[in-house]
Amino acid sequence: MDWLNTIIRTFFDFGAMAEVLPQLLAVGLLNTLIISVAATIIGVALGMIVAVMGISPSRWLRIPARIYTDLFRGLPAILTILLIGQGFARLSQSIFGPSPYPLGIIALSLIASAYIGEIFRAGIQSVDKGQGEACRALGMSYGKSMALVVIPQGIRRVLPALVNQFIAIVKDSSLVYFLGLLVSERELFRVGQDAAVLSGNLSPLVMAGVFYLIITVPLTHLVNYFDSRFRAGKRRPTAPSSGLNEVKELDAASPLITGSNT
Repeated sequence: MDWLNTIIRTFFDFGAMAEVLPQLLAVGLLNTLIISVAATIIGVALGMIVAVMGISPSRWLRIPARIYTDLFRGLPAILTILLIGQGFARLSQSIFGPSPYPLGIIALSLIASAYIGEIFRAGIQSVDKGQGEACRALGMSYGKSMALVVIPQGIRRVLPALVNQFIAIVKDSSLVYFLGLLVSERELFRVGQDAAVLSGNLSPLVMAGVFYLIITVPLTHLVNYFDSRFRAGKRRPTAPSSGLNEVKELDAASPLITGSNT
């Protein structure tokens, strides 16, 4: 059973896991959430702009939006992060200081906005065109009808896809470590990797993977919930009730109806 002991020592060394647990909680998990949430917020804002440009009647807005989307969706995420993180390092140092942390968030935001823009565009275009035409027949401008009627309905339809995109950003946040984060800025993967090198086994990385699963698995089930509630339009199942209850409700309401008529 030497192979079993080798697997346990390599992947399930609970002593090494317990040793890295405080760093994963205090440093890795916190920074992963900060990077992911910040990149998602910026990505949603940029993605909405790209989506509105992409469906604009003007080709001067559609063409730049298409080029932007194709560029950041076509490049590997690690290549984009390295190009932005290293290419703008001097400019970032004069603005944010020596930390590459903001550049990592900006790179993830640009990547996410290309995907979120396509999600928004698909959601907006799924809304019946007749609603926009009805708004303009009532005297509303194109921009006002989009802002007040069409876009809110499109966002509601793509909520599951947006949650899926947030899950992808959480996983891609591990790529920021290539920029050489400071000790206090390390995310889950970097904390686990450093501990794995020091301990000589992969158990800290397995522990980091558990933290990623704690974040992503509940979100996956949240996607399913949104999908059933909003996208598929399913209603919460209710227990069957007797038709006699409806008769009782009508009997109870009939005196009031009679009284109002008299």
